[in-house]
Amino acid sequence: MDLFDHSQTQSSEKPKGPLASRMRPRTIEEVIGQKGIVGKGTLLRRAIEADQLTPMIFHGPPGTGKTTLAKVIANSTSAHFEQLNAVIAGIKDVREVVDRAKNRLKYDHEKTVLFIDEIHRFNKGQQDALLPFVEDGTVVLIGATTENPMFEVNPALLSRSRLFRLQSLTDDDLREVLQTAIHDKERGFGDYKVDIDEDALSHLVDISNGDARTALNALELAILTTDPNAEGVIHIDLSTAEASIQKRILQYDKSGDNHYDTISAFIKSIRGSDPDAALYWLAKMIYAGEDPRFIARRLYVHAAEDIGLADPNALLVAQSAAYAVDFVGMPEARIPLAEAALYLATAPKSNSVITGIDNALRAVEKEKAGDVPFHLRDAHYKGASKLGHGEGYKYPHNYENHFVPQQYLPDHLKNATFYDSSNNGYEKTIQKRLDYFNERKKRGK
Repeated sequence: MDLFDHSQTQSSEKPKGPLASRMRPRTIEEVIGQKGIVGKGTLLRRAIEADQLTPMIFHGPPGTGKTTLAKVIANSTSAHFEQLNAVIAGIKDVREVVDRAKNRLKYDHEKTVLFIDEIHRFNKGQQDALLPFVEDGTVVLIGATTENPMFEVNPALLSRSRLFRLQSLTDDDLREVLQTAIHDKERGFGDYKVDIDEDALSHLVDISNGDARTALNALELAILTTDPNAEGVIHIDLSTAEASIQKRILQYDKSGDNHYDTISAFIKSIRGSDPDAALYWLAKMIYAGEDPRFIARRLYVHAAEDIGLADPNALLVAQSAAYAVDFVGMPEARIPLAEAALYLATAPKSNSVITGIDNALRAVEKEKAGDVPFHLRDAHYKGASKLGHGEGYKYPHNYENHFVPQQYLPDHLKNATFYDSSNNGYEKTIQKRLDYFNERKKRGK
């Protein structure tokens, strides 16, 4: 039977297939969670109930109901519903759908809603092929993606679509999903005598991490692999629940939006001097299988960017951690990575290094090209002295405290300042030196 056949809800046959598929909501009233998107009075709910759909893209973590909402729309709209999966579909499939939609609109005056699952899998050419027909209303596009559409969907297609971000389900939402599946006689296990302990239910909710599909799959496995007791009751205790979902499923794609969000949280926690948060985000990346070299590179950059000369050793610690990743390998390299993260998180902070080099780069970009002062030019090659190269140069080691005031910048920038030290950590010492140098410059000796 077609998943989008409106008559399926009228059938006397019980739905077949995995529990997660059977329990998929059929109407807007059956949707659990996502109140901000499909709650009463929301824009999307009003559009569905009025059957006035416009192009839209659902994005969010797996198991949050993107495909579910598309199927709810399929059961609610008077328009013809077509579905493609971007993993296996190509431009030929898109053209065939568009041709059918044109004929439907021309001869039957019937609109076509085209649902494309995993739309981020379409390349630029495939997305461009859709654009004219979305723009002229031949099809009403509904896309679903686990990625950030700002990165993965063409700007032209985005500008014509309304974005709806679905959030991971709350613990209360997941409890409701599981309890509904346990008691539903038509699609769930309502015909079974199921008794689930509270700690077992809490474990399934906790480990599922907001993913309804994961929770339902674990519940189904637990029920179907547990023999009834003498009273015919299937008793699910904590050990059974633990065996059914042994490892927490993280919403983490090493090439996607969550990857960038997590590394951003990691670096900002270090910059904010929160060692506990830094360890948490590091642990999440390690657990999810993030490339440890990527983590080490970010630590390396952060050591110079946000700590810099406030603690020059930070760069050496980050370098050691990066070396350990290659020399020791995982999982042992998690320890030097953690040490580096903790060192950086608790180190004094200064962004004077990145500010200084960026100030200098802007000067190079925007100011006129400055000549090297004659006294600084190379005087080692034959004939250089005749050109005046090196003439008047003062060798600092011949002077008190190995310092002598002289001009090092081009004439038009001779009074420019690019480096502005902070008053943190080792930069206090640096500032004392700079104060001494500046005082000598004022005296001219």
